[in-house]
Amino acid sequence: MALAVLFGRDRGKLLLNTADGECSVKIYIRVHLDYRVPEPCTILMQLEAAELVQQTVNSCELVIADSPVLNRLEAGDGVGERVWLQVVGKFDCIYRAKLNITRTQVDLDSTCATPLPDLPAEVVKYLLPSRYCPIIEFEYLAVSHFGDRQGGALISAMSDWIYDNFTYDIGASDATTTAQQSLEQRRGVCRDYAHVLISMARASGIPARYASVYSPDVDPMDFHAVAEVFLDNAWQMVDPTGMSVPQRTAIIGVGRDATDVAFLTSFGDLHLVNQQVQVEVVDFD
Repeated sequence: MALAVLFGRDRGKLLLNTADGECSVKIYIRVHLDYRVPEPCTILMQLEAAELVQQTVNSCELVIADSPVLNRLEAGDGVGERVWLQVVGKFDCIYRAKLNITRTQVDLDSTCATPLPDLPAEVVKYLLPSRYCPIIEFEYLAVSHFGDRQGGALISAMSDWIYDNFTYDIGASDATTTAQQSLEQRRGVCRDYAHVLISMARASGIPARYASVYSPDVDPMDFHAVAEVFLDNAWQMVDPTGMSVPQRTAIIGVGRDATDVAFLTSFGDLHLVNQQVQVEVVDFD
């Protein structure tokens, strides 16, 4: 049985204003994973920031002690890469990277939904339910609370509603918690917030996917998760926790939900010893 390991912590709200809607931010990422491995174990890892049009990886280093890389493969939707590893005894991994992010600021409220028949073939799957993101359970909520809005204005209202009505609580969920359970409890961590927004968007006929990311604005620092919605024929990043903004956020990978982009999936037993994530805005010219 595969064990998906995914952590997220977030609280507070931050807004970023730019004069022309576009900015360039340089960030430094450092991750240290330290696990004990009692028996030989195969790991599928995805923690390296992706190389994208608005996200340039200037330098990166992945150091894995005594754990050979078996294979590298393209991750979901061609965003980022996954790495197969064979580990035993101890899994010690350090990842360092410097990125330049030039993501344009978008007025989400002004964006429009793409007519369903015009959606690209690869986007259609993000209209459908997935393991953590049911749809039927969210249809009534979507209509009763937000039925008079459309497109980006609808997504903004949904994101604000989650932010206002949910409580960040690291002990409220685990790797089995679905969006429906999070909605009932009105609490969770970043993965739960993202799952709820994704389910609400899909229930309203707007494709939505899950993105694992790094952000310097997450406190306490950890791996983070946000939603992306398909509006104006492009993916728009939305964080219902209010912790991150697209212009300062580095994408690791994307998928239907947390199942597809866990930073570490173990086919065997892993025991956490220490895990550290550091993300900061820097000047590395």
